[in-house]
Order: sequence, then structure tokens, then C-alpha cells
Amino acid sequence: MTQNTIKISEKLQRRIAFLSEIEKLKVVYRQNSVINGTRAENSAEHSWHIAIMAMLLLDHSDAHNIDILKVIKMLLIHDIVEIDHGDVFLYDKKGNETKDQNEQQAARRIFGLLPDDDAKEYMDLWEEFERRDTKESQYAASIDGLQPLLNHYLTEGIGIKKHNLKTSQIIEKKKYIKDSSEELWMYALELIKKSEMLGLYEKE
Repeated sequence: MTQNTIKISEKLQRRIAFLSEIEKLKVVYRQNSVINGTRAENSAEHSWHIAIMAMLLLDHSDAHNIDILKVIKMLLIHDIVEIDHGDVFLYDKKGNETKDQNEQQAARRIFGLLPDDDAKEYMDLWEEFERRDTKESQYAASIDGLQPLLNHYLTEGIGIKKHNLKTSQIIEKKKYIKDSSEELWMYALELIKKSEMLGLYEKE
């Protein structure tokens, strides 16, 4: 008896190549710490956390009829570009000067591993997230911005205190949260105030 041979399609091979590449996101480390303070949070963990947050907090958005599947897709892929250049700290002025250009190059390379139709979908989603010009991308961005604030508070600022950030800097960088949800923004301000009281951020 001869065993049937199944040919592995090019589409599957390219998808597996992409999936293999994104394993690297698990070793891209962020400024924030995991809850027990033993190590830095990685970007894959961050992406998982904000995807859960987006599902759970959807009804706190000011917008209606948000495509939550699209939001989750954005959140799961938006940091994949960090594989090539790492996580650029939000408050690193010099690092952010070349961030957009570097991430565009990374997006083209990494999404380019995929079959053409998948690559286009992922690139379009990534660019929409970066522009923040739709209700889905604004909601996704607000969740992405809220998660680090929650992390700072829960971990007592293990990863952030060393940067000596001022409360006003945090508020300025996070104020876009209110573009999606007034309630989430009010909660963000509450978290920021509590963190300031704990000494995680500096008063002016």
C-alpha cells in the first residue's frame, strides 16, 4: 500500500515562515515589569493583555458598532515591528526621531513574509492603527495606552521609576485616550494620580 503524499502549499509555507518569525516578539522586552517584579514584560505579553482588555472594556468606548475583531487584530499585530528595532520607550525623544521610518521598514519586511493577500491585510491594519483615524484604531490605541498605566500601578513602578517621569509628561502622552472614551480617560487620570501618590511619577 502506498501512502498518499500531500504537497505543502506555498501559502502555508509562507504563513509558517511568518509565524516562526514572530516567535522573536517573545524576547522583545519593554520598560514595564511583570507583576512579581522578576523580569521585564515582553511585547508578546503586552499584546495578549491589551487584546483581552479590548474585548472586556468595549462597552466603555464612546463609539458605537466597533468591529471588535478588527480591533483585536490590530492589537495583536501592532507591535510585531518591534522585532527589528526593539521597543522604543515612549519618552525617549531621540529614539522616537527615527521610530516611524524604522517601523515602516520592519512592517514591510515582516508582513512581506506572508502571502500577498495576508500581507496587504496586515499592513493595512497596522497603518490604520498608526494613523488613529477610525473608531476602531482610536479604541485600540486607547487600550494600548491604558495598559502601561495599569502596569505601573500594579507593579509599583518597578520598571518606570528609574526614568523620573513627571506626571505632566504622562498626561501629555496619554491624553489621546479620551478621543475614544471619556470614561477610560477619567480612569487613566485616576491611575496616574494614584501612581504619583506612590512616588512612581514626580509632581511638577
